[in-house]
Amino acid sequence: MTAYFGRRYMLSASHRLHCDTLSEDQNRAAYGKCNNPYGHGHNYVIEVLVGGPIDPETGMVINLVDLDAVVQTRILDRFDHANLNLDPLFTAQVPTTENLCREVFRILKGALPADRPELRLDTVRVEETENNFFQCYNL
Repeated sequence: MTAYFGRRYMLSASHRLHCDTLSEDQNRAAYGKCNNPYGHGHNYVIEVLVGGPIDPETGMVINLVDLDAVVQTRILDRFDHANLNLDPLFTAQVPTTENLCREVFRILKGALPADRPELRLDTVRVEETENNFFQCYNL
């Protein structure tokens, strides 16, 4: 049986949605007010869901202290209070929240505790606003 543990994290970051291969008019049409030359920010909520067997010794899917440490060092320290456009991950792609969600998933998928190879990053969900959220699944 697989059990799941989910945890929420918050970070604030800014970005400008802009593609250098598009004209100014095309960028405005594609991204609207999110193409503001000065950028804009969000208070993101990132949800991480990890699945696996319950460890018979600890009674947990994953130790939340271990998960918190991974998310802190790999995600929050990197992206909190940052301009996403300046991060190397977004030099070749627009820092949309879809792309942020995919990159967070990719980073965390490779960073789960090595002593628990049976753990699986199931889902990363990034809430950009109360109306917009994005999810990546481990299929």
